[in-house]
Amino acid sequence: MEKELVERLEAAVARLEVHAAAGSRSSVPSIDLDGAAFLDPAISAFDDLMSGSLARVSAAAGKIGGKVLEATKIVEEAFAVQKDLLVKAKQCEKPDIMGLQEFLKPLNELILKASALTEGRRSDYFDHLKAAADSLTALAWIAYLGKDCGTSLPIAYVEESWQMTEFYNNKVLVEYRNKDPDHVEWAKALKELYLPGLRDYVKVFYPLGPVWGPAGSAAPSSAPSTSKAPLAKAPAPPPPPSTSLFSSENEPLQPKQGMSAVFQEIKSGKTMTAGLRKVTDDMKTKNRTDRTVDVGTTEKDSRASSFSFSKTGPPKLELQMGRKWAIENQIGRKDLVIVDCDSKQSVYLFGCKDSVLQVKGKMNNITVDKCTKMGIVFTDVVAACEIVNCNGVEVQCQGSASTISIDNTSGCQLYLSKDSLEASITTAKSSEINVMIPGAGPDDDWAEHALPQQYVHAFKDGQFTTSPVSHSAG
Repeated sequence: MEKELVERLEAAVARLEVHAAAGSRSSVPSIDLDGAAFLDPAISAFDDLMSGSLARVSAAAGKIGGKVLEATKIVEEAFAVQKDLLVKAKQCEKPDIMGLQEFLKPLNELILKASALTEGRRSDYFDHLKAAADSLTALAWIAYLGKDCGTSLPIAYVEESWQMTEFYNNKVLVEYRNKDPDHVEWAKALKELYLPGLRDYVKVFYPLGPVWGPAGSAAPSSAPSTSKAPLAKAPAPPPPPSTSLFSSENEPLQPKQGMSAVFQEIKSGKTMTAGLRKVTDDMKTKNRTDRTVDVGTTEKDSRASSFSFSKTGPPKLELQMGRKWAIENQIGRKDLVIVDCDSKQSVYLFGCKDSVLQVKGKMNNITVDKCTKMGIVFTDVVAACEIVNCNGVEVQCQGSASTISIDNTSGCQLYLSKDSLEASITTAKSSEINVMIPGAGPDDDWAEHALPQQYVHAFKDGQFTTSPVSHSAG
């Protein structure tokens, strides 16, 4: 393997020397993109990733067919686009934020295309489609431009993106572990494609982001060269994408004027009251007859309108007093993340619906109140994780938890890690509580246990004894 790699590198050096001897003085090397990709070890390794792990996902999807196969084909297209972007990046100079948006538009369009499959009426394979669509965000590691770009390093970004995807991928494993091995194979292959597949690839070749061409190279947004050099084979750069990969939060903020503008105006010597009209007595509110109203009726109407707030309220995600994370009224948000937390802080979720929250780090307490179809993924909890007045929630503990309390909740799916198997689970006025336990080995399926919700109370020896109802088949 090493000998073959050395031979390929020597061939690449030989080609560069030929071009240099020809007297080319262009600031951009005239190298055939196809040849450069063939000789680049990073691109060859990416081809190996696609022909190995990605091919395994595609083979399993081919056996399933339908929407799963359609979503997997989009994943194949996205990896092919990323390969083209890696080749193209070395021919372009490092762009700014706007140039990066144009550069990544093909990848952005495929992410939106995969997300569109999860919208509308839910299909039987919704978890498959959601896992495939969410996994594509890991490919956005290529958007890393430096420590001030607002994103994590590529290795950490791939791992964080998969943690959000794993929630739905595990649901596929649990649902089909005893039904269809093809679905189980698809879910396992999808995970191995990213962890360790893509993560290890980025770790070896691009730990600090993509490799860009030297300064003075063609910009990503520029038109292709009109010369006869082989570089003209490169496709034209795409137009700017939508805001799914880039939001206004990543754009440079305009400088605020603030008090400096006020002082500047004072120093200029301009009259501060210039342009103001003089208010005469007949213009004052107390002297205007057209403003006379019936206080009794108007006051009641104003009071009624002032308190007619919406039941939902504005969405909120903030740290209050440095101790309590408040997440309220989040609807349809699958990317809620809390980082930089410590064991003295707590999390309180209220009124959220169809959203997913990930808590990274150890927290003192987590409370989920009046939430519907909510997913919570956390690492460690010191005191307790409480689910109150909820409907159809899913909670996953990746670390340890001493106490889990479920009160007045209909439908709760608990995923416990091996470190949290000794947790004390308390339920009250709740139904449809299922606990998922990991298998003995890393490749073993998860085991599902239903907690009882019916009990028998019998009076014996002067006191009542309580035991869960057991159903016998016969």
